Amino acid sequence: MEFHHHGYVTTDPRIEPAAGVGLNRPLDLPDKVDVLIIGSGPAGIMSAAQLAQFPDVTTRIIERRASRLEIGQADGIQARSVETFQAFGFAQQLIQEAYQLTDTEFWTPDPEHPENIVRSSTTPDTLVGISEFPQLIVNQTRVADYLAEFAERSPARGKIDYGYEFADLHVEEAGEYPVVVELRRSDGSCSGAMRTIRAKTVVGADGARSRVRASIGGHLEGDQAFHAWGVLDALVDTNFPDIRRKSVIQSGDGGNILLIPREGNNLVRMYVDLGEVDPADGGSVRKTTVEQMIVRAASILHPYTLDVRHVSWNSVYEVAHRLTDRFDDAESHPGGRRSPRVFLAGDACHTHSAKAGQGMNVSLQDGWNLAWKLGYVLSGRSDWKLLETYSDERQVIAKNLIDFDKEWSTLMAKRPEEFDSPSQLEDFYIATAEFPAGFMTQYQSSILTSLSAQQALAAGFPLGKRFKSAEVMRVSDAVPMHLGHQHRADGRYRIYAFADPAGAQLDAWASWMLSDPESPLQLYTPSGGDADALFDVKVVYQQGYRDVDLLSVSPLFFPRRGPYRMKSYEKVFAAIPGNDIFDEREVSRSGPLWWCALTTMSQTSCRLGGLPSCVTTLGECSGW
Repeated sequence: MEFHHHGYVTTDPRIEPAAGVGLNRPLDLPDKVDVLIIGSGPAGIMSAAQLAQFPDVTTRIIERRASRLEIGQADGIQARSVETFQAFGFAQQLIQEAYQLTDTEFWTPDPEHPENIVRSSTTPDTLVGISEFPQLIVNQTRVADYLAEFAERSPARGKIDYGYEFADLHVEEAGEYPVVVELRRSDGSCSGAMRTIRAKTVVGADGARSRVRASIGGHLEGDQAFHAWGVLDALVDTNFPDIRRKSVIQSGDGGNILLIPREGNNLVRMYVDLGEVDPADGGSVRKTTVEQMIVRAASILHPYTLDVRHVSWNSVYEVAHRLTDRFDDAESHPGGRRSPRVFLAGDACHTHSAKAGQGMNVSLQDGWNLAWKLGYVLSGRSDWKLLETYSDERQVIAKNLIDFDKEWSTLMAKRPEEFDSPSQLEDFYIATAEFPAGFMTQYQSSILTSLSAQQALAAGFPLGKRFKSAEVMRVSDAVPMHLGHQHRADGRYRIYAFADPAGAQLDAWASWMLSDPESPLQLYTPSGGDADALFDVKVVYQQGYRDVDLLSVSPLFFPRRGPYRMKSYEKVFAAIPGNDIFDEREVSRSGPLWWCALTTMSQTSCRLGGLPSCVTTLGECSGW
């Protein structure tokens, strides 16, 4: 982390100076905003946190509750999300307080005594070679707390406006603030009072029963599996040996449990199979009591005992897989398609079972994908066309999620005799591990993602996928670190220059970046701003760090910052012998190669040695 370049800092360096709309931010909702976010769930709070890094954009997030969420339903944090949290600066804190998933135990009926269950196999949950981060279990409320704290520490000083409920909206034909939003006070002495807000854009992150979705004529399409599950978070006393390990348990009578240990070393979550539901049930299965769930769980765990001492939360749900027919209002406009103004994210777009741990994780990526694009368009850095890529990218991901979860939840509900083989459930879990971990997302060619003609130059950085980090040595202080961990969710481009052996082509490109009027650095760096205000340019040399002559490195990689014009020493790296990033990520050693990971704007036209730049998008770049 860099600080002191604006002068000596004695306070928490994570608290950035207020700027723009963060200066004298009004306590009450203003009548006009650039972005109005409805709902502070995972998608909403992620959007608010990222947009707080854009001090020229007035963003407000409303929540109908009177205060912060205290009991969240989601708890699974996939490794891709932890990579994302690294960009927001709280991955390590969350890891410290979370439960870490290391393996999954599979329990099946004892062949000799089918009324009992026995451990049949173990499969690792650690994604070796895929991510350096673990998979975690932690309450959704803690994720929301960290993101809210990030927003409050950001230049725009984002905060949640509690006690407001969305009522309706309509989009006018013209005007700077065309979205007219009707809100209702849901708390306090003014409860029930109506309020009209005008916005340039609205993000509907208001859950599966989204009123924002309804207001733009959208609806969820899909089916219901007519299978019910009870879920409870409890403190239990048991002799079941894997109570502190994630376990998939199938009993002889067909009942199943997905057991998830929770953070804090005592709490455990159990998804308890309540069986098939009659289509004419009318929702009566949802009246299943917590006592009935416990009796059912104890039966499935036989011959082990289960003494539930305390239940902190419980619910009953029926498995349903639904996907919205639209992610924005572009097609809803009476006059035909136009640039979208109203967007949907999270559960407002997709609903599925909870057992794959995807709800919060996919919602977070929805919010992140949309927020940086809103920031760039509304701060004048990009054209409105950029916002069309949100629906194009995320709707495909949501469809893939629904398809995966249908198969997984169906397998979870099967009786032992219905499987093709005794290991079918385990085999599916292993074969598809990369998908639920969040690493199969790959965006297709668009204004943000280039074609793959030059993919062979860096085969280990697939275009359209997240930046897969690798270790390097920072030359200035000989500190080994992951390259991807140096990125921050600050709305800047990241540009990686992988040096050719002699460095001649690198030097020529660096000179072009610094001086040519057509280089992105010259075209887009704000007048009077720091040299890396918009482009965070890093270089990785092939030789060991002791062989890199810092006096010969281009000034491009030592940008001067702050009022004292101090050099940054955090952008020059070298490969580590025996753990070489060029080998690990199959980066061409002969060059020339410029690999560019974008947070913003459309694809640049910059080239190195006549080769097109390789481009991927923010939402899939590790550390953004």
